[in-house]
Amino acid sequence: MKSTYAYFAIAGSALVGMTIAGLLPDQKANAEEAQAVAKTDTAKPDSPKDWRQWGGSSARNNTPDAKNVPTTWDVGGFDRSTGAWEKENSVNIKWVAPLGSQSYGNPVVCNGKIFVGTNNGGGYIDRYPSKVDLGCLLCFDEKTGELLWQHSSEKLPTGRVHDWPLQGICSAVYAEGNKLWFVTSRGEVRCLDAEGFRDGENDGPVTNEEFTGDKEADVIWIYDMMKELGVSQHNMCNCSVTALGDILFVNTSNGVDESHIVIPSTEAPSFIAMDKNTGEVLWTDKSPGSNILHGQWSSPTVATLGDVPQVLFAGGDGWLYSFKADKGKDGKPELLWKFDANPKTSKWVLGGRGTRNNIIATPVVYNDHVYVAVGQDPEHGEGEGHLWCIDPTKRGDVSAELAMKIEGSQRVPIKHQRIQAVVEEDGQVAVPNPNSAVVWHYSTFDQNGNGKIDFEETMHRSIGTTTIKDDLLYIADFSGLLHCLDAKTGKPHWTYDMFAAAWGSALIADGHVYIGDEDGDVAVFKLSGNPDDAEPIEEINMGNSVYSTPIVANGVLYIANKTHLFAIEVPKADK
Repeated sequence: MKSTYAYFAIAGSALVGMTIAGLLPDQKANAEEAQAVAKTDTAKPDSPKDWRQWGGSSARNNTPDAKNVPTTWDVGGFDRSTGAWEKENSVNIKWVAPLGSQSYGNPVVCNGKIFVGTNNGGGYIDRYPSKVDLGCLLCFDEKTGELLWQHSSEKLPTGRVHDWPLQGICSAVYAEGNKLWFVTSRGEVRCLDAEGFRDGENDGPVTNEEFTGDKEADVIWIYDMMKELGVSQHNMCNCSVTALGDILFVNTSNGVDESHIVIPSTEAPSFIAMDKNTGEVLWTDKSPGSNILHGQWSSPTVATLGDVPQVLFAGGDGWLYSFKADKGKDGKPELLWKFDANPKTSKWVLGGRGTRNNIIATPVVYNDHVYVAVGQDPEHGEGEGHLWCIDPTKRGDVSAELAMKIEGSQRVPIKHQRIQAVVEEDGQVAVPNPNSAVVWHYSTFDQNGNGKIDFEETMHRSIGTTTIKDDLLYIADFSGLLHCLDAKTGKPHWTYDMFAAAWGSALIADGHVYIGDEDGDVAVFKLSGNPDDAEPIEEINMGNSVYSTPIVANGVLYIANKTHLFAIEVPKADK
C-alpha cells in the first residue's frame, strides 16, 4: 500500500564575504544564510554547490547553479532474484543505492555525504532485518553510494494514529558542517553527528547510545515534541526544518485523531523555534489551534523580506503565517502577517469532498514575493486548487477577503471558523480586504479563449512547491498537470498533462526543468514559456514511482524513486 501521509518534501562558504547589496533576492537569502552559518560553525566549510536542505536554501527555490546536467539517462536493470543493479545496461548512471520499500524524503548533500529518509526495507543493519518496521535516515558516501550509517526510529506503540505502518522518515534533513537536524517519525527533533560513530567519537550531550558500531548514527541531542509539548501528529510527523544562524524552525505536525474530526491537543503548538546547538525551545505558537482541518505537514521558509527576517509557516487551518525570524520575547514570536489561502466560502468536508484545503506545500521566496499552493492528502483525490503570489511587506490580516456578518445595516467582522469561514445562509458575507497582500491568484484561466474552463485550464490541489527561474514559475498538481506561469503576473504560459499524479516538485537546472510522477516517469523540459516547448524533450522511466523531488549537488543529478537513489552524471570523458 502506498503512503497517503508522506507528502514530501546552497549557500556555502564561497558566498561568505560577498556584498549582499545588489544580489537577486534568492541569492541574497543564500548569502545571508551563509554568513550566519560562518559565524556559528567552525567545522569544515561546506561546498557552495552542496544541497544542504529541502529546496537548497531557506528560500526553498529548487534552482541550483549547475552545468552539464544530464537530460537523458537509462537506469538499467535489476536482477530479479538478488535485486542487484545491472550497470551494463545503464546510461549516465554513476551509482545506485538501495533505499527502503517506501521513500519520500528528499536527498540532501553536504560535505561528501548524502542523507535521505526512507523505511527499513533495505535491512542495512543486522539487528534490524528488513521485516522490522522502522523510520530510517540513511547516510551514503557522495562519490560511491556506499552506506555509511543509518539512524533508526522504532515505531510508536500508538500505531497508525501517530506513526503509519511502513512509512519511514518523510522529511529532508538540514545539514551544516559536521551536523544535521531532522524530524523523526516519532515526533522528535534530533541533531546528529554527520560522521556517525565512524570517527570513533560519541558526541553529546546524548552519550548513552546502546549501539555504537560503524553503521550506527551518533545522536547529539533529542527533543520529543509529543512528550514535551503535548503534540499529537496525525498519522505521520513531517517537517523539513530550516535555520537562520543559531535558530532552528520546526512545524510540529499537530493534527486530528483517528476520527478525523477531534483535535486532541488544541493547546499544543504548531510552530516552534529552537536553539540548534542545544535543542532549547526559544518560542512556540499555536495560532491554528482548534481550527486545524487535518494535519500539518508543511515545512518553514526563511528569508529577509522588506528588510525584516521572516519565517513563513503554513498552518493546518489553511492559513500562511509570517513571524519575525528571531528568538522572540518571553517565549512568543512576533506575528507579522497572516493569509487565508482559501476563499472564505470554501468548505471543509471529510474525505476531500469539500473545497477548503490544507497547505502541504512549502512556501517559496522569489524576487521579494512569496508563492504557495493549497492541497490535501493525496488519498482525497483531485479537487479545486489555488496558487497565490503574496506581498510579504504588508502587516496584519493580508488575506484576499474578510469574513463579515450582516447585523442590520452593519457588517461586523467575525472570527475564523474551522469548517467554513463564511456561511452565507447564516447572513455571513466575504468582502474584499483593503489590506490584501495578493499580487496575483491562479485557479482557472481560459487559455484558448473558448469561453469554457477545460481540465488543462484548471489549477487543482497540489502538494508540490513552486520552482521559479527567469520569471518562469513551474508547479505540478495532483491531477498530473505541470503548469508554467509568468511569476510576475500569474498568467499561464502553458500546461502539460503527465497523465499521472505528481507528489514532488520541479527542479530547474542548466536550462531545463525536471519533474517526476507516480508512474515513475521523469519528464525533462526546456526552460521556456513558449507553448511550443510545452512537450518534454525526454521522458525517462525510473522503474518505480517518483514521489520525491530531483536535486543537483556538485554537478550530479540525484533522483530517488520508492526503492532506490540514483546518482546521474555524464561521464567526464563525454563532457
